[in-house]
Amino acid sequence: MRPTATFTAVDPRTEEVARLLAAHLRFCRDRTPLENAHALDLVALAAPAVSVHAARVDGEVLAVGALQDLGGSHLELKSMHVAASARRLGLGRAMLEHLLGVARDRRCTRVSLETSAADDFAPARALYRAAGFTDSGPYASYEASPQACFMTLAP
Repeated sequence: MRPTATFTAVDPRTEEVARLLAAHLRFCRDRTPLENAHALDLVALAAPAVSVHAARVDGEVLAVGALQDLGGSHLELKSMHVAASARRLGLGRAMLEHLLGVARDRRCTRVSLETSAADDFAPARALYRAAGFTDSGPYASYEASPQACFMTLAP
């Protein structure tokens, strides 16, 4: 059963949000070759073109996700991460649904993402496909790589 979560836009530099984002960065960088590691650090997540969102359960931040404005009503999904203690409870799906709702509210016509093609990221790719994302080619400044999986959705 999915716990009841509240979703809010947050400053990524707040302590508990920054802690979860640091775990996300470590997870990505430990499993991805450096030239294919595109996870944003706190400085990049605090940029005006990025909005970071947190899911809280009983006041504790258990999931994060971000949207980066690429211009032309195109958003990029970034920094999706669920605390290890809260995995398999549906919070990743709930965060994705929240972010896609934000994208619709912003009248976005396309949401894209880049994730690793490594086995450790298979659950993430399955989540995105279940939400309707389809495989696509590179976008923005990304380059094709066998280490990367690019996906897109028209919300």
